[in-house]
Amino acid sequence: MGIVYRKTEKGHTEIATRAHKLVPRLRSALILVDGKRSDEELAKLIPAPVEGVLASLQADGFIEAPAAPATAAGVTQTAPPPSVAAVVLTLDETRRRAVRWLSDRLGPYADPLNLRLEKVKTAEELRAALLLAVKFVRQQLGAVRAREFEQRVGLPPSAL
Repeated sequence: MGIVYRKTEKGHTEIATRAHKLVPRLRSALILVDGKRSDEELAKLIPAPVEGVLASLQADGFIEAPAAPATAAGVTQTAPPPSVAAVVLTLDETRRRAVRWLSDRLGPYADPLNLRLEKVKTAEELRAALLLAVKFVRQQLGAVRAREFEQRVGLPPSAL
């Protein structure tokens, strides 16, 4: 038997208002989470890798797994945590998230950064371009938005 996820308050708010501007793939998955379908059933409806999609929604606070029932010994059983590999975004997904976030918030001012992001071929080049983008966002929009950008693209918070 699989894990049955349900939307959190943040998840319901996102469906109603699009306040967090989820990418379409994550938003579609969030819509399918209804508190009744197991992760196994969702795997049939959500394009692969479903574990990464569900882990991302859970890590961002849009969905949650209900508390596990207590066993006879009084110890609760929980589902194993998603593997680290499940929440790591692909190079292309990271690039798309970054470009979309920058375009949505900076408009044409993001074009030079977005062009640089579109040209990257390796993870190292992508990381360098993302760090440059974080600096630019911090200068233009402030530290709070820079942290938001870091979270959106999966960078650990920087000490810039």
